[in-house]
Amino acid sequence: MTQAAMQNQYRAVVKQSGDWWIGWREEVPGVDRQKGSREESLETLGITLREALEFNRADALRDAGPDDIEQRIAA
Repeated sequence: MTQAAMQNQYRAVVKQSGDWWIGWREEVPGVDRQKGSREESLETLGITLREALEFNRADALRDAGPDDIEQRIAA
């Protein structure tokens, strides 16, 4: 997990729909999961969020030029 991801907390919405628990992260589109239990849904949401943040960061760094500056900001 990246240092920035460890410092942030994200919210998840989880609801039961029939036999499934559906969950998604409010702040990161595309981070959603459907599992057989609430706990599984929350666990896989955490894994998926970390992966999404790592992929997004890698993409941003790949697109950065040699003179670009990486700067941390607080939300």
